Amino acid sequence: MTEAVVEPQSSRTRLSLPVFRSDFMADAHEASADQRLQTAMDNSVTKRDMGRKTTLAELPDPNALRELAGQIKRHTLDHLDYYLELLEANVKKQGGQVHFAVDSRQANQLIVEIAKRTGSKLVVKSKSMVSEETELNEALTEAGIEPLETDLGEFILQVDHDHPTHLVMPVVHKNAADIGHIFERYFKTDFTDDAQVLAEMARVHLRHRFNEADLGVSGVNFAVAETGSIVVCCNEGNGRMCVSRPRIHVALMGMEKLIPALDDLPIFLKLLARSASGQSLTQYSSIVSGPRRPGEVDGPEEFHLIIMDNGRSRILAGEYRDTLRCIRCGACLNSCPIYRKVGGRTYGSVYPGPIGALLTPLFNGLEQHKHLPHASSLCGACFEACPVKIDIPKFLIMLRGDQVKAHITPWTERTIFKLWTVGLRFGWTYRLSQIAQRIGMRLLKDKQGWIKNLPPPVNGWTKQRDFPAPAKEDFRTVYKRYRQNQKPSVRR
Repeated sequence: MTEAVVEPQSSRTRLSLPVFRSDFMADAHEASADQRLQTAMDNSVTKRDMGRKTTLAELPDPNALRELAGQIKRHTLDHLDYYLELLEANVKKQGGQVHFAVDSRQANQLIVEIAKRTGSKLVVKSKSMVSEETELNEALTEAGIEPLETDLGEFILQVDHDHPTHLVMPVVHKNAADIGHIFERYFKTDFTDDAQVLAEMARVHLRHRFNEADLGVSGVNFAVAETGSIVVCCNEGNGRMCVSRPRIHVALMGMEKLIPALDDLPIFLKLLARSASGQSLTQYSSIVSGPRRPGEVDGPEEFHLIIMDNGRSRILAGEYRDTLRCIRCGACLNSCPIYRKVGGRTYGSVYPGPIGALLTPLFNGLEQHKHLPHASSLCGACFEACPVKIDIPKFLIMLRGDQVKAHITPWTERTIFKLWTVGLRFGWTYRLSQIAQRIGMRLLKDKQGWIKNLPPPVNGWTKQRDFPAPAKEDFRTVYKRYRQNQKPSVRR
């Protein structure tokens, strides 16, 4: 195993995830008022979350299975150096080649070099979040090589020059009419919003291109160290075409996607599809073990596995290492009330939703994404949904604490919380602040007893809703009078 994988990256070599949008507050305000987006989210994300709950209930003890999956991933991360070396050795035994990339630039460079060496002109890609992380399509295009997304959702985004907004359902933010207009422009045909017709248009277009492709790129849902195999899960069959039809297959994975043994795989397959889309199992679960053997009909002539770090070793070395247990199922997105309201674009980077609110600051730095740790109600829905039990709310609170320690939060906010702490520490300061608050807020109320405009910095509340004026008497006063009016009981 190369040193680039095991050595933590310094701040000088630290590379970030691509950022597509950067103003979370403005984007969230716009998205929450977008009724079309709200309808699209209700028709897909909310239904997937309900499907997860239903299909998980089919298992004898889903909570125990989630606990076991989390333990396996934690064990793998604790011994990642051993399992990476074991995976490398077994992939080579199967006739494959293994490459280690320290960052996204090196990962892209490796794929471009393989394409050029093998004379590949057309690259067909199955859905891969890590290739979104590296911006592989842009790197291939710049090198004069044509990349083609073959997942329907990713294909729609590619021809529309857009980015995914969900880990599993990349085009969740578009409805049938949006896709109809995209295909109308791309295929130069009449507009239709019939989903079946649109899917058939894409199928006919993509089908023959698999035969023309020289190189297939896939992601890796799981890599099995014991056998040197990779597992690719999809519902459209395009993933299986990408790994078997072209003469060259390149699999790109983040180094955390390992599991120790083939016996562990059924545990994750049972959880992945149920958590992602409410299915018992994905339609296609392909286990790939090296290139085509003599006498075999299908499979590539060459198999390459690229294992990428890109900041993962830095996270692994710190207190946030459990975030690397994520299997990219998207369950935390589907369950999150914030994500449902603002969508994936608002998060601004490759990884949206609750897990993105963790990963993006961890990869890029808190200062560049200071709003993301606060993009949560801390209701715990993401933790309850996570198939490997990542305690996302706990880590979000830790990131908020890191912001305070690094003085990333505004001085006004730090001052307010310090005053609040003093107010809660002693009884007399609590009572004094209570009196001041009651007097001040009663001066702001209207005739109906509501406050329509709170002063900064709490005016964000009244931008969207009115605030109730405090009662004439607080609870302490009422309770004290009640106790005074109570007659002492007579003992006999």
